[in-house]
Amino acid sequence: MADPSGTPTFRNLAGTGSDTTQGVLNALANDITIGGVKQIGSYDAATAPGQTISTKSAAACTNITRPSGSDAGIKALAADRLANTHCLQFARSSSDNHTDHSGDHLTYIPFATDAVSYATLDTSNINRNLTVAQLQQIYNCTVTTGFTPLLPQFNSGTRKFFLQNILGFTDSSDYTTLHPCVSDKDPTSPANPLLENTGNKLTTTTQIEPYSVSSWIAQTAKAVTDVHGKTLLGNIGGINSLTLNSAATGTRPVFNVVPNVLVQSGPNSKAVFVGPSSMVCTDTATINRLGFATRSDCGSTAIQTDSSAGSDTV
Repeated sequence: MADPSGTPTFRNLAGTGSDTTQGVLNALANDITIGGVKQIGSYDAATAPGQTISTKSAAACTNITRPSGSDAGIKALAADRLANTHCLQFARSSSDNHTDHSGDHLTYIPFATDAVSYATLDTSNINRNLTVAQLQQIYNCTVTTGFTPLLPQFNSGTRKFFLQNILGFTDSSDYTTLHPCVSDKDPTSPANPLLENTGNKLTTTTQIEPYSVSSWIAQTAKAVTDVHGKTLLGNIGGINSLTLNSAATGTRPVFNVVPNVLVQSGPNSKAVFVGPSSMVCTDTATINRLGFATRSDCGSTAIQTDSSAGSDTV
């Protein structure tokens, strides 16, 4: 786990959540300082059940469950702020699901652009220029011959974006039950969920899985731990997956989700996350090096679950 280390280990702004953006947040965490002190404590997503993290010295923040995936991180953040334990100050998210968290007093702050495509083994005969309609047939089990469709675990932002925003389906925890040709289990260890953006888990030439383009770029460039295995990315609708442009079907913003109260009155969080001149938004070299494209609305606070700070305190 690439969790915070050094002195002090516990940092002002602790966050968990998305696998897709953990690499870039880990890199940003090493760059961003206030008064010479690193501010961001970005904790990697869980890779197996039962894993824990400690984000502060307080007892309530010791050995807490390590979230895995965007929505799990957001739920953990909302629960922490409701409990007023202040163990977490942000969550990484690769999807905009703010309407699912109405009343949680959160702001979704975009900071980079990613895209989602699909990956197969380099020896696969699966067409690397599938259309959205063809992917729909594969993932609703209309076409099964020659395909073994895989999904990351439920709570994955990449899974939700792929199903809902690209294919137009509804994600749910029982999606694979309703669509039995699809699996969200790790093919190399079927008792465990499949983690997103782990191409090294593919074992047969019929397997296909959604994949973050930025993760694939960063992995193959060795900017993060390389788990792409022997996969290649496909192109949806004939548009080059490795070009993050607005015409790509799977282009999406990625977010740092911050409690409204910290957006409004948290001096460190505002300096780090909020506005185009924030420390995250101005570190464009790191954002690009980790495979993401920059955004003109980086640091925007326009997307909120609601406008209230709630009963929370800074």
